[in-house]
Parts: sequence; structure tokens; C-alpha cells
Amino acid sequence: MNIFSLQDRVAIVTGSLGLLGKEHCRALADAGAHVVVTDLYEERCKEFAATLAPEALGAGVDVTDKESVSALLEKTLTCFGRVDILLNNAALDEKFENPLVAVQMSQFEHFPLSLWKKIMDVNVTGMFLCSQIIGAFMAEQGKGSIINVASTYGVVAPDQSIYRTPEGQQSFFKSPAYPVSKGAVISFTRFLASYWGHRGVRVNTLSPGGVENAQDAFFIKNYAAKTLLGRMAQPSDYRGAVVYLASDASSYMTGANLIVDGGWTAI
Repeated sequence: MNIFSLQDRVAIVTGSLGLLGKEHCRALADAGAHVVVTDLYEERCKEFAATLAPEALGAGVDVTDKESVSALLEKTLTCFGRVDILLNNAALDEKFENPLVAVQMSQFEHFPLSLWKKIMDVNVTGMFLCSQIIGAFMAEQGKGSIINVASTYGVVAPDQSIYRTPEGQQSFFKSPAYPVSKGAVISFTRFLASYWGHRGVRVNTLSPGGVENAQDAFFIKNYAAKTLLGRMAQPSDYRGAVVYLASDASSYMTGANLIVDGGWTAI
């Protein structure tokens, strides 16, 4: 089915070295795209790019820095001469190294302002800068697909009960920063779709559900019980959605939020 082919198209993926970022890169490469692997660490990006086929490029980038993003675009154009796909995947979630303080620090009343700002800077400002610089080139080119990765927590509020142990103790609170930032992703998608639609640039959101990644057994069980399919996602579960949004298979789709969550938000 040629409408899903990405043969010879050029795709920039931010946050390429993360759990889902690597799968996004593999999916695009398998569909025929030349993938530009981008994350903070250039050598690691180059190493991962070398595992992809067809030809891929590894380049370090700080998505919160305008000059860094501009340099990424220049590297891409020097190598391939064009950009067809931008996948804004780079994101931060709150992390507390010390489990003894995780409960208190993750409470809304005590959530650190510095961490709030850091998450917003990457999740929202980083997406803004990449879209502004790379998307503008697409608009001049007259064609392109931008995919902004959000989350089910950009659609519905976090369920704090899934973070409770079988003994009823709260192990962690989902903070406001990540859900608010992902809600902004969805809103920004609609703005860009309206702004650039007449210039041939499609902009859509992919909202994935939670991915199983060696979490505590009680959390996996709690999460799975809230999905209609009875499980958390595997990293590979989003490959088809990424290729669909990047390809001509979704040529009449823009401003949309594609939710792939095992039924989490259906009820």
C-alpha cells in the first residue's frame, strides 16, 4: 500500500533516544524515510542512527535553544536538501531520585517551581521552537507533516489512585506540570494546523497511553485495569500510528488528536 510509504522522505525526530523515540525512528526508517536522529547527546545519536536503514543522520540538539534548532535544520538540509516530517517527541516528566521525598515533592502544594519551569521549557517551548524553525521551512517548501506527541494526560486528568500500593499508601502523585504541558501540545497543534493549512503543512497530535517499562508490579496492574484492552502499551504499539500520521495515508487529516491508549479515555 503505497500511501503508507515514506520512501526517500526526510524525518526529524526529537527525543530520539528515549523509549518511544527509538521506536518512532525505527518505524519511520522501516517505512523508507531518511531519519534524522536528534537528542542532547550527538555521539549517542550517531551510534543509534547507524543502526537504521536507509541512510540516517545523527545530530545533537537542545530543543530549548533557538540556535541549536537552527543548526539542526542546516545540518539536515546539507545532508538531504529537504525536510518532510517533524516529529516533536522530546519531553520531560517529573523524576524524584529519592523515593523518601517523592510523595511530598510530587504533591501540588509542594511541587518545585524550578521543575515546573524545566518541564514547560522542554515540552512546550521546545516544541514551539522546532515547529517555528523547521515548520517554517516546510511552509516555504509547500508541504510537510508535523506530529506533536502529547499524552492521554493532555486529554483527561491523572488518576492518582493508580499510584497507590496494595496497602493503600500513595507512592507518588502525578504532578500538574506534565498534564498541563501535554494539554498545551494539543492546543498548539490546532493553532498550527489552522495557521499553515493553506501552505500544505499538516499538523496532528499523537496521544499515547502509558508504556510498560519495568514499573512496580502494582502500578502495572492498576494501570492495566483502567484500559479496555487490559494492559499497558508496548513501545512498538505506536509504530503504525506514527507512520500513518507521517504518510499520505493521512493526507486529509490535520488539527486532529489521534489517541492510542488501549481504551483508557473511552470510558
